[in-house]
This record gives sequence, structure tokens and C-alpha cells, in this order.
Amino acid sequence: MIIRSDFVNNDTISHLLWALTPTNKIICELCLQTGWRVDDVLRLKTEDIKNAQKTRNGRITITEQKTKKRSTKYLSKELLEALARQGGRVWLFEGRDDYRKHRSRQAVFKDLKKTAKNFRVNINLSPHSLRKNYAVSLRQQGKDLNEIQNALNHDNLITTMIYALADEMTNKYK
Repeated sequence: MIIRSDFVNNDTISHLLWALTPTNKIICELCLQTGWRVDDVLRLKTEDIKNAQKTRNGRITITEQKTKKRSTKYLSKELLEALARQGGRVWLFEGRDDYRKHRSRQAVFKDLKKTAKNFRVNINLSPHSLRKNYAVSLRQQGKDLNEIQNALNHDNLITTMIYALADEMTNKYK
């Protein structure tokens, strides 16, 4: 079985988040809270967060780049406030050299990899690992596979199973 990105336990995630750059930390926190792919998080605009703050429930809807499906999530008030403070002129996460471009996924990937290496975390870690953590978290909250499938916008239940059982699969194949 080829696993492109590994699951990482919550204690390790907490340590890694602590050591990331502040911008990459909040990007990863948003991925963990929503299950969105990092590409979708990076395409958020500052205006999206301002609009979500206007709603009483912190609802935000995106169209996923990969699937073209719509995904709606409810963000915590604390996360929304942190995101609003982070917001750039156009993009929520501005590019390093040009505010008219959003931060690259490679920037997040490199920071996560470097931090994992510094902590001697020897797994295949990537921002996509956070999506697996989200699925495992839903399973641990008692959600069934169909609910997790809907939350991830997966077409295939087998794919959802790989994500939702990533903690068990990682331990089994490590």
C-alpha cells in the first residue's frame, strides 16, 4: 500500500504547530478545523473572513479546486478573529514577494517538513496529513463513515475509510 502522506498524532501536531511560522501555523489550524486541502485554504480572500464574521455562526463556503464541489464549514469565533488579524490586502495569506498573489502551498509544505525534521518526526508529513487528522477526529467524535465522506466531499467510500482509519493504518504499517 502506498501512503502519500502519513497521519500524525495530536500531541505531535501540537508540538509542530507551536514551532511553525505564525502564518503557517494558522493555515494548518484552519486545515485541521475544516478538513480543507491546503490549496483551498490558501485561496481564501480576506473578504471571505470578513463576510464569515458578519454571520452569527461563522459560516464560510468555498468551492474546492480539486473537485469543484462546494464545502461549507463553521469556524470558531477565536479562529475567525485570528484569521481576520492575519488578513492581507487581497488574499488572507499573502505571498511573500507580492501581495497580489496568495502564499504558495510549497511555503507551507517546506515549513512543516523543516519543523518535523527539527523535532525528529520521521514520517511522511505534509499539509495533506492534516486532512487525515480531521477525518480521524470526526471518527473519534462518533461520526459514521457516510458523515465523514460528506465532510471530506469524497466520491468513494474506500478513500474515506483510508482517511478515517489513518491512525490505525499508520500504526499498523510503521
